[in-house]
Amino acid sequence: MNVTIFDLDNTLYAPERELFSLIDVRINSYMSEVVGIPLAQVDGLRRAYWKQYGVTLGGLMRHYQVDPEDYLEYVHDVDVQTRLLPDPGLRAALRALDGVKVVFTNGSRGHAERVLAALGLSDEFSAIFDVRVANYLPKPYADPYRAVLRHLDTEGERCVMVEDSLPNLKTAKELGMKTILVGPRAVAPYVDVQVACAEQAAAYLGSRQ
Repeated sequence: MNVTIFDLDNTLYAPERELFSLIDVRINSYMSEVVGIPLAQVDGLRRAYWKQYGVTLGGLMRHYQVDPEDYLEYVHDVDVQTRLLPDPGLRAALRALDGVKVVFTNGSRGHAERVLAALGLSDEFSAIFDVRVANYLPKPYADPYRAVLRHLDTEGERCVMVEDSLPNLKTAKELGMKTILVGPRAVAPYVDVQVACAEQAAAYLGSRQ
């Protein structure tokens, strides 16, 4: 079984859509208004939590005993439809790509479902793996990748990961996956192919079937 694992945000759609900026606002609001962290401390804490835990949620769970489900529901309560449109080109490229196609995101399943619906891709993926797959441990930690592989009953060597994040691709490569970087970032030794968008990634993989 060949598996293509796609990241969601800023991979299946262009970062210029700025959907994640809406989520950023909600994260800041949650930290200040719900948790009660002074607004002046929010940016610094988020940077520290990203560096130490991979996502803001990790730090909030450990240091503020935040309910992860409450957090995920709050921060992903954004109007996806205002930023995303159906992408027929990507849909066609995915449809032509054989094998299993799944989404693997540090966000929530609900957010992923809304994004896929807005892009017109809801029926193009057989599974969505979200931040819950390894008890809220995010990429680039290896545990969620291993959990995804267990759910798929496959090995890293049979998978290709399509991502906009270099750290996330580094872990994928360490687990034996082929790696495709989406976006104009500097290429690292653990990146096999670099493309401009997810449609190009799917088309590239389809051409090699």
